[in-house]
Amino acid sequence: MNSLRRFPIKIGVFPNTRPEKTTLGQVCRGACALCLAILMVLTFSGCNQPLFKNDLEAIQARGVLKVITRNNGTCYYEGPHGEEGFEYDLVKAFADYLNVRLEILVMENDKTMVTSLLNGEADLIAAGFIVSDDLRRHLAFGPIYQQIQQQVVGRRDRTVLKTTADLIGKPIWVTAGGFQEKRLNFLKKEYPELSWLSISDYESEELLEMAGQGVIPLIIAESTTIALNRRYHPELTVHFAIDKGQNQSWVRHPHNWHLGRALQQWFELPSTVSLLERLKQHYYGHLEKFDYVDITTFRKRLGHRLPPFRQYFVNAAQKHSLDWTLIAAQSYQESHWNPKAKSFTGVRGMMMLTLATARFLGVKNRLDPKQSIHGGTRYLALLHKKIPVDIPEPDRTFMALAAYNVGFGHLEDAQALAVALGKDPKAWSDIRATLPLLRLKKYYRGLTHGYARGAEPVKYVDRIRTYHKILNRWATEQGNQETTAAAAENQPPL
Repeated sequence: MNSLRRFPIKIGVFPNTRPEKTTLGQVCRGACALCLAILMVLTFSGCNQPLFKNDLEAIQARGVLKVITRNNGTCYYEGPHGEEGFEYDLVKAFADYLNVRLEILVMENDKTMVTSLLNGEADLIAAGFIVSDDLRRHLAFGPIYQQIQQQVVGRRDRTVLKTTADLIGKPIWVTAGGFQEKRLNFLKKEYPELSWLSISDYESEELLEMAGQGVIPLIIAESTTIALNRRYHPELTVHFAIDKGQNQSWVRHPHNWHLGRALQQWFELPSTVSLLERLKQHYYGHLEKFDYVDITTFRKRLGHRLPPFRQYFVNAAQKHSLDWTLIAAQSYQESHWNPKAKSFTGVRGMMMLTLATARFLGVKNRLDPKQSIHGGTRYLALLHKKIPVDIPEPDRTFMALAAYNVGFGHLEDAQALAVALGKDPKAWSDIRATLPLLRLKKYYRGLTHGYARGAEPVKYVDRIRTYHKILNRWATEQGNQETTAAAAENQPPL
């Protein structure tokens, strides 16, 4: 088990008053704050630096790699299967490579992270730091592992913005001291009239929610964070990027030479290259295409189409030890929660069962929502059990969903093809890339089950994952509202 230092997740409460506008002097002072903090730490706390003859040996001797990160959707959070997040999964693999335990330290802002690192409280910062020349003079960056952009975001119903000049006179919100503000400082040299509001009480995800609700007009945030949050706030639209791309890297103490060498060697391993690709596919691959109409329609139907069938999903999922929101998300992909749905191929009902499959499952009436939901859930559970147990979650579930759509035989063919192509048959990211090849003769020739429309199960799983994330958040919000209402009913009269 990981030793975790827990911090409460802040639930945003929108301010009643707008923050004061940032003056030019404030902008300049904010841009220099992080570098000044670094210089002060280096000057006044140098005697406290834990300088080791071999810093890597010291880490391995204590058996713990201490890593600073953020508690958000792109770095680290507690998911249904335990701790997860792009940064967490990547740094956990590095800790396993060193054969040490990973200890996560959650911190809120860049200044605190840097100060803690330089004071020897941690070995690495794995929080999506942007590689920059000013920080490079005082900190040591590891290998570059991802490129992101800073993007201008607002509501779809507002004026379309195309260039930096369009931002002049517009109220722009950014998190204080972040790389978005740094970029704006640079742009201000060319556009002196550019101004913005620096917000210290809210993270980017909170500002995105506020922008989606129309509480604030514009924000600037990282492209990965935006892609993850547009599922929950489909009214958001990306106007343009204010940079051509920025490199992300981990950060270490400049004196930890041996740790730096180990990082370089690990990132160059073929297994790490493959891991990076899998993680990018896992966290961001299904977000490549954003369908505003589909997401908006789905969110509307949560309130009026889902409730009559919710308990059926809950009961069926409990019976087969599955997540009811996953089954509900799959059902929406199959039928849009229409009990009388029918395709041109003859599959019918909430879970779109074939006649043969329905008979196998004992479903007598495919148009009966209860029978269909219980039958489809049982079928998914059977497929899930057929997936080898050495395939970890959530990849095992993704493969079961793909088999539900395209057939278990074609899934096995995709796994065999993955092996032939030097890919990992146990990784959904590799199977996701292999399945579409089943439509090409040079690939399906010689496989047991032959041709398949392999791109369809990929889209099928991607959409279910998107619906599942939205549905999970919706269910949590509904549960919180019900708890609050129940508590209010039990309150004594004033």
